[in-house]
Amino acid sequence: MEAGATAERKVYTVAAFNRRLAGYVGRVRDVWVEGEVSELRRSPAWGTVFVTLKDVRTGACLPATMLRRRFDLIAPPLGEGERVQVNGGLQLYEARGELGFRIATLERVGEGDHAIALARLRRALEAEGLFAPGRKRRLPRFPRAVGLLTGVDAAARGDVLAAIATRFPAVRLVVAETRVQGPAAPVAIVSALARLSEHDGVDVVILARGGGSFEDLLPFSDERVVRAVAACRVPVVSAVGHEQDEPLCDLAADVRAPTPTAAARLVVPDLDELRAALERSRQRLGAGSERVLERDRGRLARSRERLTSAPLLLLERRRAALDRSGVRLQALSPLATLARGYAIVREDGDVLRDAGRVTPGARVDVQLARGSLGARVDEVRP
Repeated sequence: MEAGATAERKVYTVAAFNRRLAGYVGRVRDVWVEGEVSELRRSPAWGTVFVTLKDVRTGACLPATMLRRRFDLIAPPLGEGERVQVNGGLQLYEARGELGFRIATLERVGEGDHAIALARLRRALEAEGLFAPGRKRRLPRFPRAVGLLTGVDAAARGDVLAAIATRFPAVRLVVAETRVQGPAAPVAIVSALARLSEHDGVDVVILARGGGSFEDLLPFSDERVVRAVAACRVPVVSAVGHEQDEPLCDLAADVRAPTPTAAARLVVPDLDELRAALERSRQRLGAGSERVLERDRGRLARSRERLTSAPLLLLERRRAALDRSGVRLQALSPLATLARGYAIVREDGDVLRDAGRVTPGARVDVQLARGSLGARVDEVRP
């Protein structure tokens, strides 16, 4: 190329070109655009809300921004899947050379097509009882193996693996990586879920998918996926999207977790906590055994004392009873009567009780308290 031609060129730096292009783009103002909200990103720390408007029929997308202070005035709060009309103008972010739409005014024009379809499907499945709390199953305390359904090379896999390895490394993890985004995702998810649930030893399945746009998460609201989750042979923990997302599989799952890491914490116990609980149980058993031993030792000592003192006590009781019997016998003895001055008169060995049975001149024996007398009857007085 000739040097003269080169000298005639008008060459811009990137910054100068972007600045000049921004001047042309900035002339496009006060334009109304209609589309469906497919992606919404906001943070309390940001002064701007980022949103993507999508033409559902063609798939064309337009990135847009809106001041957060204006966005916060929208009531009820705007959500993904809604159809809106926005007024504003084009702007170019010179530093990155990216074109965007700056929203000044936003108006709802009815529910988006996806939102309408999801609401209709949700009502139908809810009427069938697929979301009923009564059909939710409890998670196993100590699963033999945990099934993990996630995307290929997804970050959720690493999060679940790390959490389970930290909490309970003894459990097996069976991973099924499959397509989780796009038109073919629902069939792939249903197939992978069936394989996991039938795998030997798998007692619970984690359905994990990181955050994404409204369209990215649509496969997890597909009727086939929702029914497969509800009909799964083992309990299912859904950890799809962020905490504010609510795909229909969350409602059909037995447990909903806000993140894959939280799901891992739900399906396996904490080994350190188990060890601590086991140590506390061991200490309680040891203390209980000591208390029982002390109680039995005291009972045995009291029994020994009773056994030692019982014969002596029994002997004393018998001796006292014998003394009382002796006193009574002595009081009833004829000798005691004689000691009081009475006498026993016998004739031929028979005790005389009637004076009329004796004739004068008869010999009788008189027994006194001390000794006896032989006597002859001189006179009988009836």
